[in-house]
Amino acid sequence: MNIVKKTIELNDGRIIEIETGKLAKQADGSVVVKMGDTMLLAAVTAATEAKPDVDFMPLQVEYKEKYAAAGRYPGGFLKREARPTDSEILVSRLIDRALRPLFPDDFHADVFVTVNLISADKDIMPDALAGLAASAALAVSDIPFNGPISEVRVARVNGEFIVNPTFTQNAQADIDIMVGATYDNILMVEGEMKEVSEAEMLDAIKFAHAEIQKHCKVQMELAEAVGKTQKRTYCHEENDEELRARVCEYCYDKCYAIAKSGTAKHERGDAFASLKEEFLETLTEEERDDKAALVSRYYHDVEKEAMRNMILDEGVRLDGRGTKDIRPIWCEVDYLPAAHGSAVFTRGETQSLTTVTLGTKMDEKEIDEVLVQGSHQFVLHYNFPPFSTGEAKPARGTSRREIGHGNLAFRALKPMVPVGEQNPYAVRVVSDILESNGSSSMATVCAGTLALMDAGIQLKKPVSGIAMGLITDSKANKFAVLSDILGDEDHLGDMDFKVTGTKDGITATQMDIKVDGLPYEVLAQALEQAREGRLHILGKMLETMSEPRPDLKPYVPRVEQVVIPGENIGAVIGPGGKIIQEMQKSTGTTITITEKEGKGFVDVFGPDKESIEEAINRIKIIVFGPEVGATFLGTVRSIQPYGAFVEIVPGKDGLLHISEYDWARIDSLDGILKEGDKIEVKLLEIDEKTGKLRLSRRALLPKPEGYVEPERPPRPPRSDDNRKRGDRDRKPRRDK
Repeated sequence: MNIVKKTIELNDGRIIEIETGKLAKQADGSVVVKMGDTMLLAAVTAATEAKPDVDFMPLQVEYKEKYAAAGRYPGGFLKREARPTDSEILVSRLIDRALRPLFPDDFHADVFVTVNLISADKDIMPDALAGLAASAALAVSDIPFNGPISEVRVARVNGEFIVNPTFTQNAQADIDIMVGATYDNILMVEGEMKEVSEAEMLDAIKFAHAEIQKHCKVQMELAEAVGKTQKRTYCHEENDEELRARVCEYCYDKCYAIAKSGTAKHERGDAFASLKEEFLETLTEEERDDKAALVSRYYHDVEKEAMRNMILDEGVRLDGRGTKDIRPIWCEVDYLPAAHGSAVFTRGETQSLTTVTLGTKMDEKEIDEVLVQGSHQFVLHYNFPPFSTGEAKPARGTSRREIGHGNLAFRALKPMVPVGEQNPYAVRVVSDILESNGSSSMATVCAGTLALMDAGIQLKKPVSGIAMGLITDSKANKFAVLSDILGDEDHLGDMDFKVTGTKDGITATQMDIKVDGLPYEVLAQALEQAREGRLHILGKMLETMSEPRPDLKPYVPRVEQVVIPGENIGAVIGPGGKIIQEMQKSTGTTITITEKEGKGFVDVFGPDKESIEEAINRIKIIVFGPEVGATFLGTVRSIQPYGAFVEIVPGKDGLLHISEYDWARIDSLDGILKEGDKIEVKLLEIDEKTGKLRLSRRALLPKPEGYVEPERPPRPPRSDDNRKRGDRDRKPRRDK
């Protein structure tokens, strides 16, 4: 084995090791990246030839966490790793977004990048090392790649930036971003923040890039050490420069005119498609069949150039807006009468219909990953059906894009959604994109804010979001930052930069940069322009709904919370859950108990106030004992000649004397009550010596007008016969 090792020292002295030549040697390139007890194995392979008619980069990235890495069994019936979790998909996307722009434009062979977590230190966050591992595997391969890159996480804790923080440190951070970059350029940023300024976010990116440059330098040394500085040769494209010139000459001016017409998305798309067909008609039938694919590629380049030049030279965009203009916005709340909360947010040709559903603690999302276990009280799901873009195709499950966009919106809203004691509900937000032409994830943030306020969730502050674009011409030293970009401006432009926040600062961001050498001054301008646009959008939202509803809607199930001593939790649950299950069944409520800091936080979730109060009263009786004067819906357990015994809570019976059943005189309860009947009673008295409970039904009934309590007849004196009988019944005293 030809084992080669390199080390990277972080600014706090921690060491990252990169090793190649020991594992997975049949892959085109493989490395093991180690930090502490955490180890990731990355392997890359590439086909030698491209598939026919492929004119894009067919890259597939898979990140997988092995449960054995942390000494754990996978859940489920099969007890093995199955489909990727959301977090694994999100890490795969982070790697993909940094790598994809750096493959040569004319390299179209299938490339597979696999990163496995094979050993896991419980306090080290492995996703921060995954991008480095993938790039290092490419560095020691002969696959053409204009890297290396690295990715690091930057957290700010107590005002200090930390590279690749631990789980413990990251939980205390007010900035948590992942940054991917080459030695020279920033490629990708994604993360969440607690209302920080644009300048603070830029400082975090710069701090990350300084660390990434060290990682890139070590990878260059590693590639040289294993002799992989020269990459494989390939030929995946055939070109016809004469045809390229003909397409440009015939189509450029007409493309420019279509781009400047300011038409809607589908009308503009149809016009561009018709122009391409018009050019194809100028070719001979033989040329048309042979060169249709080349014409499509060259025409795409002409369309891109015309659109970019129009923006740079005239400041006019595809829909006729200026660079800073925001598309028209309209919003509506309470659109769905049966939902707990709903909103429609429409900006230009992008529209989100978002709903909010409130549930119990048992509805919270359970997390059972290799290193993270627990639950999420707040979740957000994003759906992107094909009809939103006018495509005629079936929807096939949840895509990686949907998970990624939903996660961005989730991180944007998460800091502003109250949880814990401030909000007893599990909260689910679902955004269904009904139209899409640019930045549907930001429409989700805006619609989500409105729907949460419509549901009566007391958001700390409303959140809005905007997507920024960039058009550059490095030769002419010109650039234009675009606010609220269209889908075509994202596709044909140089940057997609999404920023969300409140009026006081940024809460989340996602940025992908497609050009080299983007100065920080341009990023600073984009952030300031994004702040202005974000506040404009927020103002439009607040015109529709300025603050959350003061209360939940009438048909929303209610939740009440009671705090009990921790030592009483078992008494409320009962043996095998018998008592709590009976309470839920008889009251129609759902009861959950969370133990925290020696206390039991009991949430009672029910359809109406009466059922919740009944359940809470029962819990209080179990914990604190029954309270005189309280009312209970009890169950008749037995009928006696003098009354009935009624169970007011599990395990506690009281006597309902015949005289306390009604204001009218009743001689017997037979035929009036039977065992199992439900009856509402009031607790009149608790005997101090015996603890026996005296109940009344008539105390809950209106007292008849003019009613006079009958006098009890005097007790007859005992006769001599009775006295003698009593003497005979009395037990004789035993001599001592």
